[in-house]
Amino acid sequence: MKEQQWTVFWRLCAGADSPPFCLLGAVGYSHSLDTCVLEVVVILFLTVLIIAGNLVVIFVFHCAPLLHHHTTSHFIQTMAYADLLVGVSCLMPSLSLLHYLRGLNEELTCKAFGYMVSVLKSVSMASLACISVDRYIAITRPLSYATLVTPCRLRVCIVLVWVYSASIFLPSFFGWGKPGYHGDIFKWCADSWKTNPAFSTFIVALLYAPAALTVCFTYGSIFRICRQHTREITQRHARFSSQTDGDKGERGERCEGCPDKRYAMVLFRITSVFYVLWMPYILYFLLESARLYQHQVASFLTTWLAISNSFCNCLIYSLSNSVFRKGLGRLFSPEMCQGSPAPRGARADACWSS
Repeated sequence: MKEQQWTVFWRLCAGADSPPFCLLGAVGYSHSLDTCVLEVVVILFLTVLIIAGNLVVIFVFHCAPLLHHHTTSHFIQTMAYADLLVGVSCLMPSLSLLHYLRGLNEELTCKAFGYMVSVLKSVSMASLACISVDRYIAITRPLSYATLVTPCRLRVCIVLVWVYSASIFLPSFFGWGKPGYHGDIFKWCADSWKTNPAFSTFIVALLYAPAALTVCFTYGSIFRICRQHTREITQRHARFSSQTDGDKGERGERCEGCPDKRYAMVLFRITSVFYVLWMPYILYFLLESARLYQHQVASFLTTWLAISNSFCNCLIYSLSNSVFRKGLGRLFSPEMCQGSPAPRGARADACWSS
């Protein structure tokens, strides 16, 4: 009786003539309003956080000229725009749960949504790998960095990231596998669109594995080099500490080595949070593709846990970057970004703190 009352109330609220399809309710839980409302609340909550957080990141980068002194800022802004589009696209499952997309082709809609989110998150993953390579070149080849990483090459790299991400998931539209579980809030995606072991292996081999290996190698090398430099500076400082002039010089040298390490640490935190939130999804994707484990609740939780990463970058920036915090303050100030440009020769490195 209670379930019938919930269903009638849902129909009145959503204007639906049939009971709603709820991914959580489809696996034995109460297929009633409370379950469906839980899904809608979770998705809408994440959608609002993602859109608001990435709009803040985009506007703060506009308000803080010092943030543009690193080439990595272009990749970070690319991630912000991609994550913003993820938030906007997440309005689609909310509207579907509220039965506002009844006039659309369900198969095409869920395929388009799943493909879109997969491409956008692939852009974020590839951008993180590019950021790690950029920092690796900056630290290992500082003298030739300006000639190796030019604005033209940077723009070409960003374009290639988008093209590669759009291409790698395209076979899913032609029936070769399923790119992810983002579209499973649609009944057709959850019931009829199955993963393919060959396509899942293809995605892992061409995207997940290369990106993860690149990040591990580059940041491992960066921190090893930083520890080596710190040890050498400390030894020289101890050796010549009795000489006043030498002591001042060593302190200046030590201060020069700190900003690169702090900056790398901030970027490493961003990358670590990304993979921590995405690892359950990737593991479930592999297990489900191999037909070793399948559960729609696990699919829902891992998928939206991974999508929640689109909001985390704003938190990491605000906690780790003093320039970002200043830009955030200026964003809500009466001047609204009408400050003077960054002073020439100012170092953005010095504004990163752990």
